[in-house]
Amino acid sequence: MLLATEHWSLLGTRSMTWAEVMSRITILLTVASAGLVVLALVAQSSGFGTPFWVLAIGLNASLLTLGTLTGIRVSLASQEDAQLVLGMNRLRAAYVALAPEIAPYLTAGAADDVPGLFKTYTLGAPRPLWAHVMGSTNFFLSTFNSILAGVLGALVTHQAGGSEAVTSVLGALTGLGYFAAMLTVGMMLFRTSQFAPRFPSSSGTS
Repeated sequence: MLLATEHWSLLGTRSMTWAEVMSRITILLTVASAGLVVLALVAQSSGFGTPFWVLAIGLNASLLTLGTLTGIRVSLASQEDAQLVLGMNRLRAAYVALAPEIAPYLTAGAADDVPGLFKTYTLGAPRPLWAHVMGSTNFFLSTFNSILAGVLGALVTHQAGGSEAVTSVLGALTGLGYFAAMLTVGMMLFRTSQFAPRFPSSSGTS
């Protein structure tokens, strides 16, 4: 009973964490859509003059700031999610220790190490690591923010008098640099999410 209560507590925490994260992402995408509408209206009314470029740079910088803060929260949520999953795996190891006959019926992992973590994430099905990474919320948001960073770099370069080639190259480099930085931060946080396993896969609990 005590183990089941702890299990439901971890499940509830995981659910609330991702509900908060998804609401933040929804706000970000809504603000980005509204920003595009505002820019279109300004371009219709006053053309592509100085007010348009100033507004475009300002809105893009604001969106990138909001997106970066959201991305940090998503990275932290991914770290917390891995810890919660490992905690639930540890509880399953306790279930197996109390009733060994249930082990063949468990779909999720019962080991609190990296193999056990990914067994729970994939429910035992084989999945390449690149697919798991590219399908993650963190990768999606990093891609979105990188596009914002690239556009901001291009806008600033254009207003500074750069040629079309220079504007394109600097915009692409800015976006790629931002993406590499955010991906590195996400990987570093994920690597620190695992705690010392007490029930590793080699023990047979997985």
